[in-house]
Amino acid sequence: MEIKTVKIQKPEDLNLILGQSHFIKTVEDLHEALVNTVPGIKFGLAFCESSGPCLVRYSGTDPELTELAQRTAFSISAGHSFIIFLKNSYPINVLNAIKSVPEVCRIFCATANPVEVIIAESEQGRGILGVIDGLKSKGIETEKDIEERRAFLRKIGYKIG
Repeated sequence: MEIKTVKIQKPEDLNLILGQSHFIKTVEDLHEALVNTVPGIKFGLAFCESSGPCLVRYSGTDPELTELAQRTAFSISAGHSFIIFLKNSYPINVLNAIKSVPEVCRIFCATANPVEVIIAESEQGRGILGVIDGLKSKGIETEKDIEERRAFLRKIGYKIG
């Protein structure tokens, strides 16, 4: 078995959700969950089929994001994994809907950070062991950092008061 990493190549302002599911129906169900949760959402998604023709299946509302999802899923090529790229919306807006899709087994990450996917590859295929989401911690927040965090959450409308 070989262990390797796949760096996800994406523009800095895009969010992504990387997960695992168990059935070809995933593509349509994820698409429906996204459009029913955020009207007008811009996204691309792709799913790595792990039996039969073993194709990267895809859907989306934005052609560029859909193409990015296809390329990224193929670079990962881990059975039953899926990736969603979001524009002008955030994982927090759709994550519960995605987790409620019956085929979804797990979410590895939901982030705008740089991501590396840790892959195990055997003669049979590939699997995701985990992810490196963002950068290494640089310290522990101070009282000033706490104030700035709280102010930021209120500024962007996620907390009131």
